[in-house]
Amino acid sequence: MRTLLFLLQKEFRQIFRNKAILPVIFVMPMIQLIVLPLAADFEIDNINISIVDHDHSSLSRQLVDKIAASGYFVLSDYGNSYSQAFQQFERDRSDLILEIPSDFERKLVRENENSLFIAVNAINGVKATVGSSYLGRIINDFNADLRLKFNPAQGLNPVPVIEVSPINRFNPSLNYPFFMVPGILVSLVTMVAVYLCSLNIVKEKEIGTIEQINVTPVKKYHFILGKLIPFWVIGVFIFSVGLFGIGRLVYGIVPAGSILLLYSFLALYLVAVLGLGLLISTYSETQQQAMSLAFFCIMIFMLMSGLFTPVDSMPTWAIAIARCSPVTYFIEVMRMVVLKGSGFADIRYHFLMILGFAVLFNSFAVWNYRKVG
Repeated sequence: MRTLLFLLQKEFRQIFRNKAILPVIFVMPMIQLIVLPLAADFEIDNINISIVDHDHSSLSRQLVDKIAASGYFVLSDYGNSYSQAFQQFERDRSDLILEIPSDFERKLVRENENSLFIAVNAINGVKATVGSSYLGRIINDFNADLRLKFNPAQGLNPVPVIEVSPINRFNPSLNYPFFMVPGILVSLVTMVAVYLCSLNIVKEKEIGTIEQINVTPVKKYHFILGKLIPFWVIGVFIFSVGLFGIGRLVYGIVPAGSILLLYSFLALYLVAVLGLGLLISTYSETQQQAMSLAFFCIMIFMLMSGLFTPVDSMPTWAIAIARCSPVTYFIEVMRMVVLKGSGFADIRYHFLMILGFAVLFNSFAVWNYRKVG
């Protein structure tokens, strides 16, 4: 125990002596947690639209005004030339083109029907789908208003309508940062733990101090614990500042579930990802190699963890890969506990999976670490 305390004292001094790494540990994650949830927002607005109005009637102007007033669209071009609007399309200055025919009002009044042409820039599939959906909904509302205007009898004898009043559970205001902040916090804790743990050990390989430790009576488990515990403490600190500092003060997020349950899962999760960092260090001889391996793992974890896209919507093979990532389980737990107030019974499977990762990574790392002398 005394040997471990001396090793921990050495590690903490070594960490805080490095002035360059302190901002990476304490400042950068906080800045990222403030900025990323605001930038990584999948709520689509400010959709650029070009409107080609061949009619220039009162009804066409009403439709244009309704689109502009919706708050979703920015009118980037308004004219009567489709070729000119298409040039805006090709230059990526417009996401949609709405073409209003020359007989728009006349056919609506006389024949009670007409058609509009919509062209969608589908390079960004999400923006194309959402933008066309928004525009279709606005046109349908405009159409309903016209029907009521030209067929006032419907107002006296309305057609039966089923009205749907949705109630949003767990995030009633549909505040997107509430969904993103827990996931981004998990990502930041993971990156700090994996990168710093792997680089710290490899740095000692490069400068030769690890060879001095290898020929001492220090046991292998003493050395491993001495490397893991400091970054475990730092991981808990970053999580606490992110959850209660940035999450609560900046975004107003108050966990609906048990804080103790969150920290219990965090404690086990950090053991798992620190074990991964330790495992990476056993395969690396230089810090560049360690950074490359860690970057590869982190990129796979982030992109396939459900942080941005739901895991269930991925292909079967991608779901299998996502379920092999510890980050996937912690992001799910964070959102379940913070937003839904889930209890231990709801996340016990996640506990078992993270326990399995912790045993696997750390056992493999300890077995792969060679101590001579």
